[in-house]
Amino acid sequence: MTPEFSRPEFSRIIDTRSIGNEPVRLEANEAERQALARRFGLVAIHRLVAEVTLEPVKQAIAATGRLDAEIVQGCAVSGEDLLVTISEPLTLRFVPPSGGHRPDEEVELAAVDLDEIEFAGTQFDLGEAVAQSLALATDPFLEGPNAEEFRKTSGYFGEDTANPFAALARLKKD
Repeated sequence: MTPEFSRPEFSRIIDTRSIGNEPVRLEANEAERQALARRFGLVAIHRLVAEVTLEPVKQAIAATGRLDAEIVQGCAVSGEDLLVTISEPLTLRFVPPSGGHRPDEEVELAAVDLDEIEFAGTQFDLGEAVAQSLALATDPFLEGPNAEEFRKTSGYFGEDTANPFAALARLKKD
């Protein structure tokens, strides 16, 4: 039995044959934002908008623009909800498959290759690239203004418990 292909939560398919001179505006609707928040472990995504200019360059498509989002994520220490505004430049390249390696072969990437996304045929998913860019722009260790107070009052994150020998010291006291 073959696995079913599921479409990404924020899919915006672009056909290379219809790329124009005007920037492409992508905006996630409520259902898409909720699905992306679940996928990325966020409390909520209130806004996700990207404006991207697409330019054919040889066999590739250069995509430049800006990603703007308003998200709610939990503090890494206390878990309290934090409202975060993200405004990031986007620089991506959509390229045809290289075909120069086997799927199980180790491939070394140069820094210039890291923002390259392979696509086959004449279509690529700009929405999924924007969604992944949002995930990369999110700070997984974000701490809120009450994090330090939480550390002090909870007893879990104090100076005397922050090292690997703290548990042994507590056992010795008992």
